[in-house]
Amino acid sequence: MFRIHGPEDRAQCGDRRLPSHLRAMQDLERCRTEMLGGQVYHGETRRAYHDSSHSCKNRHCPKGQQDQAEPWLDNQQRLLLPVPHFMVTLTLPAELRALGRRHQKTLDNILFRSSSEAFQELALDPRCIGGRIGMVGVLHPWTRALRYHPHGHYIVAGGGLSAEGAWRPSRQAFLVHVNPLSVLFRAKFRAQRHKTDLFPLVDEPVGSGEAAFRYLAPYIFRVAISNNRIVKLEDGHVTFQDKESATDQTQSSTVPAEEFIRRFLQHGLPHRFINVRYDGFLSPGNRHLRTRVRA
Repeated sequence: MFRIHGPEDRAQCGDRRLPSHLRAMQDLERCRTEMLGGQVYHGETRRAYHDSSHSCKNRHCPKGQQDQAEPWLDNQQRLLLPVPHFMVTLTLPAELRALGRRHQKTLDNILFRSSSEAFQELALDPRCIGGRIGMVGVLHPWTRALRYHPHGHYIVAGGGLSAEGAWRPSRQAFLVHVNPLSVLFRAKFRAQRHKTDLFPLVDEPVGSGEAAFRYLAPYIFRVAISNNRIVKLEDGHVTFQDKESATDQTQSSTVPAEEFIRRFLQHGLPHRFINVRYDGFLSPGNRHLRTRVRA
């Protein structure tokens, strides 16, 4: 689809596409083709030959990301503590999504920064936890229908490290109050946005945290849509399947190829943007605190 309709899309919108989006288009068009080379394998009799073309390795390519989730998931097991963990989701308001689409790197960084600061500030309050918490955050910018909907998922350990070095546990099925966290997050987001040239929130217990990491792992290495959801490309239109969140029913959508390309590329992350963040005692610079917490 990109090979057929990509040149026409660039001719119409090339000057309005971000460089990272143009690079993603180029990589996907060349993926698994002779332009990237490959290897030829043969059997013991030298008669059975098999061609294997190289992948483009772009992080938005559905072919190149499938095998990376499990190794990442294995590496996260060392972060889990023998305490309850919570999954928290923060969403960029609909009123800011048009701005976010035009300034992805700036707004996505603000989303991460303001949410982590709000969490840490509220958790330090003795009425909540009274200590510094540890969090892993993952950015997820799309819906099943490829609509632009940036939101962050956090896995948070149920407790924090006090200033005196003592472990302060949270309650088993409750992390922090939603309302003050919402107010604090919005205020910090607004303050961060005012520092630039630019002018819902729930938490739920997720047990030991292993299932939550397994839920997030595919999002990190999954692209906006997989090949098996694309039903057909015909007469310049793309038909693909998506699932309605309210009813959990699978439905089909048909859009012009140019609209499909637009929806797909708007989820392309900026160059070198880090979409997984570790904060609090889980941040790379606080390994000594993590050792104390585990003890």
